[in-house]
Amino acid sequence: MERYVRFEAAEGIVWGILEEGRIEKISGNPVFDYETTGVNYDPASIRLLAPVEPTKIVCVGLNYREHVKESQSADKVPDEPVLFLKPPSSLIGPGGRIEYPEMAARVDYEAELGVIIGRECRNIAAIEAEDYIFGFTCVNDVTARDLQKKDVQWTRGKGFDTFCPVGPWVVDKLGYEDILVESYLNGELRQSSKTSMLIFPITDLIAFISKVMTLKPGDLISTGTPKGIGPMQPGDRVEIRVEGIGSLVNDVV
Repeated sequence: MERYVRFEAAEGIVWGILEEGRIEKISGNPVFDYETTGVNYDPASIRLLAPVEPTKIVCVGLNYREHVKESQSADKVPDEPVLFLKPPSSLIGPGGRIEYPEMAARVDYEAELGVIIGRECRNIAAIEAEDYIFGFTCVNDVTARDLQKKDVQWTRGKGFDTFCPVGPWVVDKLGYEDILVESYLNGELRQSSKTSMLIFPITDLIAFISKVMTLKPGDLISTGTPKGIGPMQPGDRVEIRVEGIGSLVNDVV
């Protein structure tokens, strides 16, 4: 299993492979062909960025039954995946600050497993979907809940700058069918469920989305959040943990 990172070094923004005690620079985005360079960095000397550069971020709403029950915007389990988009401008990386918009009265955390597409994907079957996965990461689908409910459609409530923390890295191999997805607010556990509880499994999601839009290499799918969503305030620290990947930590300002 490789852990791919994107980071800011003295010479600019570069990609690398995180190993024990070092990061080896690679020639470009690992979703595409790359070469190792032999140049190594001390992880303590660099700043990690969001480890993805998607053309689009496709998110799935209401994909855990218990979350459907707690959501005032839904009264039954959906018959098919509920899709919405976040703009790439909403991305931040580990340690990035989530900015609380002035026009919002409630901003929530939402822990999710993110899936990164590895090659162009259009109109495929679920049985083929695993062949199109490059890797996995942690996602916080930050949501201005009051604006989401006010607008009915979710673009504004989900799309503010800084509303899509992702990271800390991408892992290219993961037994994703039954892993823990959790959130912690100021160190207190708030969400905890397993991907085996998804209403629409990951391969079904990829196939469904591919029948709506062409997925490009590097595109990010955020697969839905468990029950336990709740508000954050400036000064709070939110942590998303996904089993087999790691911990994504961001402060709210």
